[in-house]
Amino acid sequence: MPKTATKTRSIYGVHPGVLMTQKWVGELKQKTGRSLDEWIRLIKKEGPSTEAARRDWLKEQQGLGTNYASWLAAQSVGKGEETGDPDVYLKAAEKYVAEMFAGKKEHLRPIYDALLKLGLSMGKDTKACPCQTIVPLYRNHVFAQIKPTTQTRIDFGLALGDSKKTPKRLIDTGGFAKKDRITHRFEMTSLKDVDDEVKKWLKVAYERDE
Repeated sequence: MPKTATKTRSIYGVHPGVLMTQKWVGELKQKTGRSLDEWIRLIKKEGPSTEAARRDWLKEQQGLGTNYASWLAAQSVGKGEETGDPDVYLKAAEKYVAEMFAGKKEHLRPIYDALLKLGLSMGKDTKACPCQTIVPLYRNHVFAQIKPTTQTRIDFGLALGDSKKTPKRLIDTGGFAKKDRITHRFEMTSLKDVDDEVKKWLKVAYERDE
């Protein structure tokens, strides 16, 4: 059965995608006739040796759709465990952030830490769920994201919809027209950029996501 609770203590929250994967795994036997463990055993016993070949074999010989075939093939070679296990995900999340701010981006880490603290201060219903290249902040949906875009800058993206009366430094990303969640961004190059104006607009984004 998929795990629903975590033992790992972390400042981060479990990504919604992990919970979706758990639901998907729970329904796997009903929808495909086999559980995850049964599929893995079959793939290793009768399938080809590589991930790509296993994906094609699952589609062509077992009649699975692309999403099922791709995910099962990845699982069969030991990939993607963090996508279905909350504890594994939270450990991976710490690694994602460490790698994001390694090397020439290391000096951006204090700015990240300040933005993360600010984001989590918006409410008890807020959580940060790191991915490999960005750290989205969730309430009900993504309302902000932290992204070390270059070696000298973090983009602090906000979900502000079609807001028009914004300060000059709050850049319109064109996201609203493209139906993206993130529609505006602040460019952050030093701790002094994390100021009251940023906090004000972050709060607006948070409150829009009721």
